[in-house]
Amino acid sequence: MSPLASLLLADGRLPVGSYTYSAGLEPAVAAGLTRDRVPALLRARLRTVCVTEAAATVLALRAGGLGEADYGAVQRALAARTPTEPLREASVALGRGVRRLARRLAPRHPAVTGLPSRPYRPVALGALGAALGVGEEELARVAVYDDLQAVASAALKLLPGDPLDSAAWLLAAGPDVEAAVAEAVAVRTPGGLPARSAPLTEEWALAHAQRERRLFLA
Repeated sequence: MSPLASLLLADGRLPVGSYTYSAGLEPAVAAGLTRDRVPALLRARLRTVCVTEAAATVLALRAGGLGEADYGAVQRALAARTPTEPLREASVALGRGVRRLARRLAPRHPAVTGLPSRPYRPVALGALGAALGVGEEELARVAVYDDLQAVASAALKLLPGDPLDSAAWLLAAGPDVEAAVAEAVAVRTPGGLPARSAPLTEEWALAHAQRERRLFLA
């Protein structure tokens, strides 16, 4: 099941609410980001939030394979490294969507039954990966790809242009994706989770939360 499962989890059409999330692009556009700077935003995310969240996903995957899964330490470590409340709430909203899917696909698997009611998205994704037998590198790559794809897909709505650019942006990011995956898999404990928040991303998210007209959660 693992190869098919990793493709399933990386599919943007998966019904877990990811279409509501721009991975920081909408707040960035509101702050003045232009289309030509989207690749730079992707590179910045690959060096910051993508590494942190992919590492948390892998830690949750490992916890899910230990029988009675306990995600508390990963949840707390991830919360401490996501200082802005709107970003934490967005992660919980997405995490609950993944949890709902996990409870449908593997309702009795210990990795799934151990999930809290409000898991952060990386934790829920790690639990589902454990239930479906996805490997560490595969799942870390899914986590990173999903973040980049969220930006690229949102750009079609927020910064209209040639849709083929989105594919080009993702392929150009390939080497940095693999570096982020390797770094994520190397993390062994929740205490070693990288603290890679980006100050501008946090500032933009706070401003975005106060806007009345929004297309995306964050």
